[in-house]
Amino acid sequence: MIRVGIIGGAGYVAGELLRCLVHHPEVEVRFIHSRSHAGQAVGSVHQDLFAADLPAFTDAFGQEVDVVFLCLGHGQSRQALQEFNPKGNVRIIDLGNDFRLSETATFGDRAFVYGLPELNRERIIAADSIANPGCFATAIQLALLPLAAHGLLRKEVHVHALTGSTGAGQSFTETSHFSWRQNNVSIYKPFSHQHLSEIGERLHALQPSFEERLSFLPLRGDFTRGIFASAYMECEVNEATLVELYSDFYRDAPFTSVTPSSVHLKQVVNTNHCLLQVQQLDGRVLVTSVIDNLLKGAAGQAIQNMNLMFGLDEGTGLGLKANYF
Repeated sequence: MIRVGIIGGAGYVAGELLRCLVHHPEVEVRFIHSRSHAGQAVGSVHQDLFAADLPAFTDAFGQEVDVVFLCLGHGQSRQALQEFNPKGNVRIIDLGNDFRLSETATFGDRAFVYGLPELNRERIIAADSIANPGCFATAIQLALLPLAAHGLLRKEVHVHALTGSTGAGQSFTETSHFSWRQNNVSIYKPFSHQHLSEIGERLHALQPSFEERLSFLPLRGDFTRGIFASAYMECEVNEATLVELYSDFYRDAPFTSVTPSSVHLKQVVNTNHCLLQVQQLDGRVLVTSVIDNLLKGAAGQAIQNMNLMFGLDEGTGLGLKANYF
């Protein structure tokens, strides 16, 4: 059994992580760290887990674990690792943004591998520390990586992506309040979202000649979970060729699929899947990408990475069906 610890156990991502781990056949959850909820039952915060056999929240770090998931706010993981001080062969999977860029991807003698399995599967298998990608970054990279791999990103890339309210985290903010979010859509951080750096770094690694702008407009949507992203750019390659190169790029990726039909969020919400549609329209390629921001964009992908690190089938514990109705 893989002995698991979680640091930052009270948020949406940790709740989704636990929801999957309690059904994972090779996992035992040893500790769930939360200073603000220490001593409380997990079901008192994650109320969908009221019947789960899980330890109570604790403010102590358990050391008898094989892997620790960091489910903290951005910028907090490095400090948490200093306090936790992982011993021996403990593996680390960070779901924050502290270690995603090459210039910040080290902690002591640990070198964090960027945890996008469709890009870095072999490196993930050999790693002791993983930087889980951001949710927008996952949806957008999966839409663009095949083009970069074939040197087809030659013009400015335009991306629009709509995310649900859980993407803002569990802490209360003005824009996550029901009366503000309901029947409402808004843009935030236009052309400046923090995920742009990690996206740009991976695209440039596949296509060093890509120096054009990635113009990204993130939007808040009137729903709880999921990301609907559309990316388009000038490209004269015909649609049949584009579909073939996408299908070939993701041939061995169990959680990323290419479809000829229009995609929508209900196909992927509550799953670890990314679904892509590729079209060629009037001299432009349009790629539509849909994921669940809490699963393929966070907790599900983290478990996928854990499975690879421990020699398991990467789909173990992630056989989730979408809630279509």
